[in-house]
Amino acid sequence: MSGRLYLCPTPIGNLEDITLRVLKVLKEVDIIAAEDTRQTLKLLNHYDIKKTVVSYHEHNKASRGEKLLIDLKAGKNVALVTDAGTPGISDPGEDLVKLCLEDKINVVSLPGATAITTALVGSGLDTKKFVFLGFLPTKKSERESALDEIGREKRTVIIYEAPHRIVRTLEELKPYIEGRKVVIARELTKVHEEYIRGTVDEVLLKLGDDVKGEIVVLIEGGKNQVAMEPKELLRKYIECGMDKKEAIKLTAKQLKIPKSEIYKLALKDES
Repeated sequence: MSGRLYLCPTPIGNLEDITLRVLKVLKEVDIIAAEDTRQTLKLLNHYDIKKTVVSYHEHNKASRGEKLLIDLKAGKNVALVTDAGTPGISDPGEDLVKLCLEDKINVVSLPGATAITTALVGSGLDTKKFVFLGFLPTKKSERESALDEIGREKRTVIIYEAPHRIVRTLEELKPYIEGRKVVIARELTKVHEEYIRGTVDEVLLKLGDDVKGEIVVLIEGGKNQVAMEPKELLRKYIECGMDKKEAIKLTAKQLKIPKSEIYKLALKDES
């Protein structure tokens, strides 16, 4: 018989935030596939677990995934873990799950720690309806589309961001979410856990420049508002610090009217 792939959530900070079932599985499986073997070994040593640990990450997922599939078909049980939290969320675990299911390998998903829900319930924002977008794209056109999507979203939005990029991301978000509440959840479950709440400007002021730690960004959903006049909306984006060319493009997209018409308005303002 084929083995099983176990998806094992690991602590997002505090090493005590792991279930008894996950510990039992980690002790019993034949192989543990880890995003970062060094990080996982810290956890395993803490709980005195001695197992074969192999790397499985974004850069080797194709080759390692095939090798793990061979092990699973041979009857070995494999536990998949990420650096922190639930594997398969914003990491290559998703690909291994698909690979296993295509080959009729049984996948067992265990409950446990995840930064998404931990941050959401502590944010003070609406928890009834929310959407998780992972990390924002880096490609300019895709990033603009994602920012626009957030601007239009009525539900609470959750994204991940790296500490060295958080200031830039908030500044880029500002024109799209003007007036909406923002929450930064930083270093969750760790000694320096912190929630920073306010508008984008207020959060940036409290955040400072030297940001450290894992970050979850939560954004209040937009409310139904009376449509603004093109000239008023254009001015709003420019006053938020957006480049005029980008402001014209976004105004046209938001109001679904030709860019040429918005461009004429911009010229009139200059004259």
